[in-house]
Amino acid sequence: MTVLHASSPVTKTAPRITRNLLRNRSIGELSNAERDILETAISETRTFRAGNTVVRHGVEVSISTLLIDGLMSRHIDTRDGKRHLVGVHLPGDFVDLHAYALRKLDHDVGALTDITVGLIPHEELDRILVDHPGITKRLWFLSLLDAAMHRQWLYRVSGLNALARVAHFFCEMNARMLAIDAADESGFSLPLTQLEIGEVCSLTNVHVCRVLRQLRELGLCTFRSSRVEISNLKGLVAAGNFQPDYLYLSERVARRATGGA
Repeated sequence: MTVLHASSPVTKTAPRITRNLLRNRSIGELSNAERDILETAISETRTFRAGNTVVRHGVEVSISTLLIDGLMSRHIDTRDGKRHLVGVHLPGDFVDLHAYALRKLDHDVGALTDITVGLIPHEELDRILVDHPGITKRLWFLSLLDAAMHRQWLYRVSGLNALARVAHFFCEMNARMLAIDAADESGFSLPLTQLEIGEVCSLTNVHVCRVLRQLRELGLCTFRSSRVEISNLKGLVAAGNFQPDYLYLSERVARRATGGA
């Protein structure tokens, strides 16, 4: 792990580091006591600049990473030098929790934007596993949630046409942003380039540009200046064949994510 800057120690006077962890998920919110346990387990927070690799493919790790601020990616680099994004992480996500069991990752984890992360040593997870089975179940839920999203990403690039892929991705990001109160009825910030959207949706930059124009002309959404402005959420949901059940959101957020009251 390449460290650019080590921040000050975790303090309880700062906004809760775990404020977005499991927020608005079907399993229920963390209690204050559970948040205290997890935040005590965080050994330190660190910041990384956009573009830096935080966890490298094949390198053994002894910590797991909680994303506090910014966006991170899972990505695989092919032999011809092309990068394929296989996951995008938002604040509140444990980006490499499965490395607790696997010890090594089969892909890289990087910073899409400037980020702040909290680091939990695996020895602390060992202690939680023994002493706090309720928290262990919630951490297991997070790993299963990652797997559910991965299955949807496979479906998106293999089962949908180009316009539907981008619409589905925008709907997913909108739903996940709503869950952490980072979106409103008009849209959300998405600091990705068209090239990165192409890497998510397995499309060329030219194809992404064409699809974005189509979405705009259909009156569904507009992507400009790192923001998705949603004009017709129900129409966007229909265009992407989006169903948010795989995100295991609270009923209220799931309704909002599909244009319901």
